[in-house]
Amino acid sequence: MYARRPGFSLNPVTGLLDGARYVPSPNHDPRPPGSSVEVLVVHAISLPPNHFGGTEIEQFFTNRLPADAHPYFREIADRQVSAHFLIRRSGEIVQFVPVTERAWHAGESCCEGRTRVNDFSIGIELEGSDDVPFDDAQYGALAELTREVMRVYPSVSAQRIYGHAAISPGRKTDPGPHFDWERYRRLCV
Repeated sequence: MYARRPGFSLNPVTGLLDGARYVPSPNHDPRPPGSSVEVLVVHAISLPPNHFGGTEIEQFFTNRLPADAHPYFREIADRQVSAHFLIRRSGEIVQFVPVTERAWHAGESCCEGRTRVNDFSIGIELEGSDDVPFDDAQYGALAELTREVMRVYPSVSAQRIYGHAAISPGRKTDPGPHFDWERYRRLCV
């Protein structure tokens, strides 16, 4: 088993991760009756594309992204999306939606033969892109967060973790070719 970092625990009642910075997103709703967390979906995001740092991701997930700040933002500023968590390049974890709620991260997708993947998943965004490797701190934080999710939700296992590309083939590519799945899975045990 693993040793949990002090102050790093997922509260199954509130759905909040102690030790994460909480930035509430309005882009969520209740999980449907009878739905529970069964899978994790790993994503990657950078705003503007291939730029790291800054507050743009948080602005995007809280519907405050200024459309005129970058040409790409005009295309996406009106979208209402979120994820449960974002792991910054430094390994900092930001939470947007309690895991007890349904974040709007998967979009049109299919996982384990089921659609409406948001109903039964937790979405974790990594600050990154298809073009650059992820940082060591991100792998460590992602593995620790994953272990904590698996502790609280035993139906989630290493075999039930998917990349966004796997559940939305042809539509999404993240977390991209530089994400080291073998390394991540090894760190999760």
